[in-house]
This record gives sequence, structure tokens and C-alpha cells, in this order.
Amino acid sequence: MRKQDVKSMTLEELEVLLGDLGEPKFRAKQIFDWLHQKQVDEFSAMTNLSKSLREKLEAECKISKLEVVQKQESKDGTTKYLFALENDKLMESVLMRYGYGNAVCVSTQVGCRMGCKFCASTLDGVEGNLTAGEMLSQVYQIQKDIGERVGSVVLMGSGEPLDNYDNTVRFIRLLNDPKGQALGQRHITLSTCGLIERIHQLQEENLQITLAVSLHAPNDEIRNEIMPISRKNHMEELLLVCKQYGDFTKRRVTFEYALIRGVNDMPSCAEELAGRLHNMLCHVNLIPVNDVKERNFYRSSEETIETFAQILRSHGIETTVRRKLGSDINAACGQLRKGHRAGGR
Repeated sequence: MRKQDVKSMTLEELEVLLGDLGEPKFRAKQIFDWLHQKQVDEFSAMTNLSKSLREKLEAECKISKLEVVQKQESKDGTTKYLFALENDKLMESVLMRYGYGNAVCVSTQVGCRMGCKFCASTLDGVEGNLTAGEMLSQVYQIQKDIGERVGSVVLMGSGEPLDNYDNTVRFIRLLNDPKGQALGQRHITLSTCGLIERIHQLQEENLQITLAVSLHAPNDEIRNEIMPISRKNHMEELLLVCKQYGDFTKRRVTFEYALIRGVNDMPSCAEELAGRLHNMLCHVNLIPVNDVKERNFYRSSEETIETFAQILRSHGIETTVRRKLGSDINAACGQLRKGHRAGGR
């Protein structure tokens, strides 16, 4: 019999579970507190529950957990964690330290099937979806490791969050739950390569998270070459749904744009991009592409990056250049992968 993961359950689902076990519903709140505030990984640690209830839970349920296989520290204070799941599959998460607090970059899948050519996560395809409990475990494990609270979460690790839609939305709601970590939705960013139907669906959730869309090109011709998923998610329709999302949620959409030398970093690309975005509530985050040894893409020069940014700003589009964190340990944008047990990578 496959055991249910209580860490992935809402409080209401826990109440149903307790009823099925012949226990009073108020026990669900105690269990929820142990899982999401005290962040325990064993039923035996839930000391205010009766021994008989703990034995029932042990027999019927499990608490998802991760094993830290490897930790790597960057010179800039970034830490990359290689985690093993209970099925022994591997994935990575990243802790980033800022002046305003700690942020964790969470993976939503083991690998990724989107095929973006500048990203290491896609090299071997996708091996499976992570549950909400496994996503939460990344945050909780890092918090326990550093002894500090995580103040923001970005769903920008391995995988396409909207390709694992139900688990991703469940993770956000559990992380935001006032009886758990109560992390404000505005401190959560979801990054997607632009799955149009899923963005429509996400809009209806009416979440107050930040939606970050990986655009990386000013037109379909260039985007099709570096992002195969765009052949089914054309730019004109993608930008329309992003505008609708921003208008509906009243939340500014972020467009991520990885600058690749000689591919998408020319002034003409900046002008074309500005023309497409001029009437949208949006922000452009320029990302100088990071090295992936299997790819022959190269970072744009500092002069090219600044020129590109200035063109967008001259058209009234708010634009920033992402600070480069963790590249010396392959923890920067586009560098995460499934990792290896022996010797790291």
C-alpha cells in the first residue's frame, strides 16, 4: 500500500484523514503545526499525540523528507544543495543571501522536458514531478541547516513549475498558509517558459505571487531556435495572455531575458522587444547567460548588456540586470541539473 504524504496535505485534508482514523479533528491542527512550524520529519517527534495515534500515522502515512548529499559554498555567500529524494533521485536547490533576507530557489521537477538550449536542467529530460511536500522540504531543510528563516522563494530551480501545475499551486498555498510558514504570496515568484493554457489557469487561482516569464527573444524566429516549447506557444499569444494576467491580478509581470552573444543581444532585438512590451504592466530582467559546458552560448559584453538595457529604458520599460550569484559553483540561472552522488559536478 502506498502511504499518503501528510506534508503535502492541507489542514482540511488532514481533518478528513484523522476522521478516517477514528480520531478527533482537532488533532489535525497539531499535526499541521508539527509539520509546517516545527518542521519535524518523524511522527515519533509529535509528542503531544498519543502513542496509538502516532502508530496509526506511521502505519498509514509518511512525511516526505530529503537527504543532503552535498553542499557547495560560493565566494559570494550563495549555497547550493544537492538533495536526494526517497526514491534516490537527485535535484538541486539554492540559498541566496541578500541584504533584505534569505531567498531559496526551489526545484519543481527532477530534470526538465522544456528543452531550452541555454539551460543545463533540460539536458537529460525530466525524470518526474516533485510533490508539494518535497518542494516544502527544500525550504524547510535549508532553514534548519542555516538556523534562519527564509523570507522569499523563487520557483526557478530545475523543472517547469506549470508542467507540474497541481503540486506547484498546492506548494504555494501550503507555504502561504497562516497556520504554517505564512510566507506572503508577494514573496513568492513563479518562473515559467510560457505555457499559455497553464497561465490562463493560474490566473483563475487569483494568487498574488509574481509571475516571471522566460521570454529570451523579441520574436518567434529567434525564440524557436533556443526554446523549442515556443513552437506551440507563440509569442503574440503569450504576450496577450501575460497582459491579461497582469490586468486581472493587478500584479506586474516580469519578463526574463537571457542575453546570448550574437543571438539575441543586438540593438535591433532591444528595439523590437520594446515595441512588443510598450503597453504592458511589466518589468524586464536581463540575465547575462551563464556557462553550461555542453552548450556553445557565450555571455554578452558589459557594453552590450548596458546598451540593451538603456534602449529598453529609453522606451519607458523598467529594466534591471540580474546580479550574478553562485556561478562559481554552477548555482546560477540555467546551471542547475540533477547532479551526481560521486564527486559533485
